[in-house]
Amino acid sequence: MTKRAAERLQSAPADGILKLSVMSKADTNSKKVDLGVGAYRTDEGKPWVLPVVRKAEQRMAQDPAANHEYLTVGGLPALTNGAQTLIFGGDSAALKEKRVYTIQTISGTGANMVGAVFLKQFKRPDDAAVYISKPTWVGNHRSIFQTAGHEVREYRYCDYQTLGLDIDGMLADLRAAPRAQIVVLHACAHNPTGIDPTPAQWAQIADVMQERGHFPFFDCAYQGFATGDVDRDAFAIRLFVDRGFELLVAESFAKNMGLYGERTGCLHAVVADPARVAAVSSQLNRLSRATISTAAAYGAKVAGTVLQDPELYGEWQQNMGEMSGRIMEMRRALRQRLEKLQTPGDWSHVTSQIGMFSFTGLSAAQVQRLREEFHMYLTDDGRISVAGLNSGNVDYVAMAIDAVVRAG
Repeated sequence: MTKRAAERLQSAPADGILKLSVMSKADTNSKKVDLGVGAYRTDEGKPWVLPVVRKAEQRMAQDPAANHEYLTVGGLPALTNGAQTLIFGGDSAALKEKRVYTIQTISGTGANMVGAVFLKQFKRPDDAAVYISKPTWVGNHRSIFQTAGHEVREYRYCDYQTLGLDIDGMLADLRAAPRAQIVVLHACAHNPTGIDPTPAQWAQIADVMQERGHFPFFDCAYQGFATGDVDRDAFAIRLFVDRGFELLVAESFAKNMGLYGERTGCLHAVVADPARVAAVSSQLNRLSRATISTAAAYGAKVAGTVLQDPELYGEWQQNMGEMSGRIMEMRRALRQRLEKLQTPGDWSHVTSQIGMFSFTGLSAAQVQRLREEFHMYLTDDGRISVAGLNSGNVDYVAMAIDAVVRAG
């Protein structure tokens, strides 16, 4: 590297989530509460391996034909076929007409990146920008699409006064955007806000996107985990497919199967003409081959086993219901305690939001005080992981929030 090149090389900005994790791990205070981690925890504050995952692993261990060979470039069919049915539904016309191609990826992040690079090479018009919600997945959506070479713009999403959806602002921004832009949409359990459109609002969004010729790119990281109902959580995706959109869907099994470190996911491409699937699949396979060669096998085999076995699939639904149910219970508990303390403000958004995260509305200064005085770790924008709450800390968390809110 030349001296001039070395001088241009500067440290990348610190990742807010990773930085928060380091700070939390370094804090040894007994009252510490980590509300930053985007992973499910039990009421004892421990990681949870889903019982159905344990059963799938046991079956795999007992299979005399088990091996550690490479998967094909497209991934494990048991996973990719099962994931298609999960996302689009067993009665999907797109699946019956063979208008969908699915490739296995390195979880949802990998799916987003492969899709981003694919669109950079083949999008029309060539200068189409990528529109992300304000706010969106902290640190990563913007980084992924910019790294792939796209111009990234924002559309309004959160109403920071009500902490609900700014549907009018969102629709206005999508209408005002040039025709045929790429729009990243959270399929369910919006990260970081937990604010989801209603079915009627999704229909309005689809209307505007069709009117303007926009291309939907869905990010689906919480199907089944959000409400406990995989079909309900896939509503928006299926609506857009039924409306005739060509689109991409990034899917992750990190949250809903607890396969965080196994990096198991898929990228789905839906096209209008089945004759185009061959070209799309070949290009996605080429991009995947150039970046990861072949996807990871272990998590794919676990997820594929669950998706293809009716008994295990049914148990998985129960496991997801248990996770989503505990999160909903913690939302109710936090809201009840804040209202009992008469904490200034309206806290109804804690229960109206959905999924793993809640956008509290706390300021950066209040967040800083929570860290320094109360050893509570949440992101600078006030997002908390509701999964970090439990019966042993929810009173303390409510008391701490009440204190910083009253102090202004």
